[in-house]
Amino acid sequence: METLALLLILFSAVMHALWNLMVKQSRDKTIFIWWMFLCSCLLMTVLATTLDLFPTVTGRSLVLAAAAACCFVLYHWLGGFAYRQGDLSVTYPLAQTAMFWVPIWGVLFLRENLSLIGIVGIVLIAAGAYAIQLRGLGPRDLFRPFGQITNPSVVAALGAGLVYSVGVIFDKVGVDAYSAFGFTYVLVIFMTLFMSLNLLRPRYRGRILQSRQESPYLLIGAGPVIVASFLSFRYGLQLAPVSYAVPVRQVSLLIGVVIGLLWLREPFGRIRLTSTILILAGVFLIWHG
Repeated sequence: METLALLLILFSAVMHALWNLMVKQSRDKTIFIWWMFLCSCLLMTVLATTLDLFPTVTGRSLVLAAAAACCFVLYHWLGGFAYRQGDLSVTYPLAQTAMFWVPIWGVLFLRENLSLIGIVGIVLIAAGAYAIQLRGLGPRDLFRPFGQITNPSVVAALGAGLVYSVGVIFDKVGVDAYSAFGFTYVLVIFMTLFMSLNLLRPRYRGRILQSRQESPYLLIGAGPVIVASFLSFRYGLQLAPVSYAVPVRQVSLLIGVVIGLLWLREPFGRIRLTSTILILAGVFLIWHG
């Protein structure tokens, strides 16, 4: 994996962890995410106007961006349902199963060639991402998430991992065929549109106006952070196989752990230590693979 691609994806992971922290600090998370994407749309429009980066839109680029956006919005919806309805130590690891599917899709549909060292790196990162929220590392704890396979929250978590893996394949094809900025711009517009349609449901009536109670600094700051996260990841995605890029971005989990440790005073036990070692070892192997 090229060093520039690695650095771009690691930077994206930092930004990803930051905007997730902002979401956690918000009152109404669904509305806040919508505002965040709306701000990112406006910011990217200003950038496109200033730097003359408006994309050349084709039917194919619209289909790819719309398909990727649909997958990512559905991923957030399924993940949110799973986390609300189920035990986090069960649903969170299952939502990370995208890393199992992405290399398969990358090899089958994109003809990516993975080295043995790179495959070992993917396996280590996947193991670390899976284990980071478990209650223990014994056989019973490791297989516990699959013991409730018919539970709706478990099905939703598995579905989230699957639809994300499909979305990132559309993403990879899009950034390879078009400019990273242009495709990301169209992608963000579609995601904002789909989220806006979701907010038309009766349960969200009046909540957009109530969200004015949010800190304006939090809302304003979230836009540039998510733009930085989206753009850096997709520029990195142009330079690296998607089979490597998606696992490496899981470094955001470690950044989230550090944020929780320093600011939220969350514990850092042996499970998180083991997961950290596995993820960092996996990133190192992918870099040299």
